[in-house]
Amino acid sequence: MKPVVELRGVRFGYGSEYVLDDINLHLHSGQFAAVVGPSGAGKTSLLKLILRILEPSVGQISYRKSPPLRAAYVPQLETVDWNFPVTVKEVVLMGRIRHTRYSPWSRPADRRLAHEILTQLEINDLADRHIRDLSGGQQQRVFLARALIAEPDILILDEPTTGVDMRSAENILHHLAALNRRGMTILLSTHDLNMAAAHVPWVICLNGNVVAQGPPDKVFTDEILSSTYRGEMQVIRQDGRIFVHQKPHTHGIQDVIPAPVPGGLPDQDGNDADSLPV
Repeated sequence: MKPVVELRGVRFGYGSEYVLDDINLHLHSGQFAAVVGPSGAGKTSLLKLILRILEPSVGQISYRKSPPLRAAYVPQLETVDWNFPVTVKEVVLMGRIRHTRYSPWSRPADRRLAHEILTQLEINDLADRHIRDLSGGQQQRVFLARALIAEPDILILDEPTTGVDMRSAENILHHLAALNRRGMTILLSTHDLNMAAAHVPWVICLNGNVVAQGPPDKVFTDEILSSTYRGEMQVIRQDGRIFVHQKPHTHGIQDVIPAPVPGGLPDQDGNDADSLPV
């Protein structure tokens, strides 16, 4: 079966500096994958290349041609202007623009679909609220609803659990898993390795190039993650679960806090701080 998206020998940079080099990967229909890597690894650039927001400097990106591939994007929350005067329902209906043939008015069918999706995501009671008045987890689900109403073939999310509490992050991942079980192809980027290990069946380790890819139980090893993050990472396996953390430094707090200056530090009045009366 032809991949939904395929990248071959892709290189991309800003100016003369390359962020991504020799990227070769593909996504099949119905795949659920996560891109992991440190800040500056090129995760967001990779997603935008797949979306054709950016164009590769070198290499090719090909897409399934029949039927034409429809993609939807959920950006990082920090990139959104929360002062724009718009309600939850209006944000979601923006996702139907490609279906309305440039009409400024939403159709009854679109409004019904928005209601259904907001109900599925358990935020229909917020439909008339201003987007800026919501919590981080609620805002993330609103933008997920905007993407879903576009009825995409592939859903691409940039750090969907960043800035939300643990319960909201779990809810978002459960919704994505349910969408994937219904056949939707999903690609997300994340800094949360433990979340990826617990919820995503295919992981792409990225740091300028693809270090490794595969199921978390094969890819999440000390060696691969240390190479990806260019620092000592440790993977612990217990009861079928994977836990990842950075290896602790050997120095203690005494090694990073300067020793007291003999005689104490002077206070604002010039007195010896260690000899002030109690």
